[in-house]
Amino acid sequence: MARSRPRPRGSLEAEVLACLAAAGGGLTAAEVQADLGADLAYTTVMTTLSRLHAKGALDRVAEGRAYRYRLVGGADGARSNMTAHQMLRLLDEQADHAGVLSRFVAELSAEDERVLTRLLGSTAPTSRNGARGRSARERSAE
Repeated sequence: MARSRPRPRGSLEAEVLACLAAAGGGLTAAEVQADLGADLAYTTVMTTLSRLHAKGALDRVAEGRAYRYRLVGGADGARSNMTAHQMLRLLDEQADHAGVLSRFVAELSAEDERVLTRLLGSTAPTSRNGARGRSARERSAE
């Protein structure tokens, strides 16, 4: 049965994240589909989970022929990773990275600027996968 109107942008991702948060552990695509309702195609759920994984919001572990997905860092961590992914995507769309970053920093509150300064002041930042010294972009370019 077809939906009468499309979902608002991002609402399915939010529903999937809420489903995983409520589960308190990992779920397969079939389990997420069952929790969210029968009106969703399995392929739609799989695509959404794959996109959330690509955005760094979910980890996945192979389980037979399927994956079991879980939130990275809980609900707050997953949202933070998605926001950072979106910020990087928007930055990559611009030729003048320095100009964009300069404007971004100029708009920060004093507290956010202190946090950013502290984060940038660390000598060898650690990514969420434990690699030290190089950014995720530098590692993915290899």
